[in-house]
Amino acid sequence: MTAPNLQVLWHKFKALGETKARDALIQHYAYLVKITAGRVVTSLPPNVERDDLISAGIIGLIKAIDQFDTRREVKFETYAIALIRGAILEMLREEDWVPRSVRERVKALERTYLDLESRLGRPATEEEVAEAMGLEIDAFHALLADTGRASLLSLDDIVLSNEGSERIHLSDVVQDDSADTSADVEAGAMKQCLGECIDRLPDREKLVIALYYYEGLTFKEIGKILEVSESRVYQLHTQAVLRLRGYLQRDLALFH
Repeated sequence: MTAPNLQVLWHKFKALGETKARDALIQHYAYLVKITAGRVVTSLPPNVERDDLISAGIIGLIKAIDQFDTRREVKFETYAIALIRGAILEMLREEDWVPRSVRERVKALERTYLDLESRLGRPATEEEVAEAMGLEIDAFHALLADTGRASLLSLDDIVLSNEGSERIHLSDVVQDDSADTSADVEAGAMKQCLGECIDRLPDREKLVIALYYYEGLTFKEIGKILEVSESRVYQLHTQAVLRLRGYLQRDLALFH
């Protein structure tokens, strides 16, 4: 479908409320659901079918189309992928398939990263984290890979409020220049805080976050850019998200 035809569809749906135009937009952007579902988890638990991910993703896509403001200074695909990924993660969270041992491992990693940075005054290296956890570097890399795959570590589920009921998603901090409400001021503060936390990451981890979440590249594509293996990119991503979760836990008051 050409860009002008898409513009017409968006106009017919947003300005005229035509349901056929909405259906056509859903059909056109359905490919985003398949791509995103394939990137959310590398393996599924026995009680979850890939079709379940697709169904949840479609709900996210429909929400994105219904809520998207065509005056936004952001590509629809960027906005939609954030909501699709969030919907899939929410469905998986409701299944509660992550073992308690994995959750405890994630918390231990977060604490270690945060404690070492507080003590050292800089992001800890892999070797320092491995030593603090009493692991050889190869065992530490294996732990990162296993933890990342099993626990859905993602910027879409990076922090909870103190009440445990509110989550920050990337879609919550997407810029909307047309809005002017207190909620958007709050979202701006969230965006600034997240940006400052990302700036604190080591350079390679920062680059992985930018390429994965904002450029939409796969781990394999990022690996080619960094000239490292896909599994190495996965490890860098896991470390970055663990650090960010730790950073943001200290700024929860901002998000009340």
